[in-house]
Amino acid sequence: MDVLIIYLLVGAFAGLIAGLLGVGGGLIIVPVLVFVFQGQGVDSSLIVHLAIGTSLATIAITSISSMRAHHRHGAVQWPVFRRLAPGIVVGALVGAIIADFMPTTAMRLWFGIFELLVAAQIGFNLMVAPRGHLPGTLGTNIAGGVIGAVSAALGIGGGTLTTPFLVWCNISLRQAVATSSACGLPIAGAGAAGFVATGWNESGLPVWSSGYLYWPAFAGIAVSSLLFAPLGAKLTHTLPVVVLRRFFAVFLVVLGVRMLIG
Repeated sequence: MDVLIIYLLVGAFAGLIAGLLGVGGGLIIVPVLVFVFQGQGVDSSLIVHLAIGTSLATIAITSISSMRAHHRHGAVQWPVFRRLAPGIVVGALVGAIIADFMPTTAMRLWFGIFELLVAAQIGFNLMVAPRGHLPGTLGTNIAGGVIGAVSAALGIGGGTLTTPFLVWCNISLRQAVATSSACGLPIAGAGAAGFVATGWNESGLPVWSSGYLYWPAFAGIAVSSLLFAPLGAKLTHTLPVVVLRRFFAVFLVVLGVRMLIG
């Protein structure tokens, strides 16, 4: 199959899942890109970093569409976003720097374990209980920093971390998901910029790369995910979401295990 078709299919599936379940596409995009880059003969020591940097760049684009949709429904809590954003940006840049020092094997294991944890959370519909309130400036900066660093190092939009944190802070689930979608933009934007910068002088990267960002994969995935995310949102009202969540959880288990075994 032509590799561009694979990129388009990955983007379409990631967009559908994002629209259906509100889960960022990075959990799908990163492992699939790892497999595709292996088939293309990319240097094995660069594959995971290239997949993560490219995933973050696509999320930076698709998060804009998601954020605008939630904003039209008045669900994004912009004061909360503004308090979290500075820590998120700093954390995402730090996450990219940390990832640059991690070997491919460690990155692969790190991603695989996280993917299995998310699969359990989605499959069993685990959610934290509201217990507190949004912390002060220091607390929100620390929370944003942790969310940004972990998300950028994994190549995800951070919804699996931001949403539970906001729910724990007594923000309704609908508003938490919407605000989390907005937080995905600074995570992905700063994280992608960090991966471009840290990989800029790396030798062995494929042609059409800017640091750890591979433009052909970015273009194919971003275009198709933008087209299919609205369809996924519409299908939410007609398809059995509980069944879909369990199917997606099993799919994440398969991807996670595949990342762990190499």
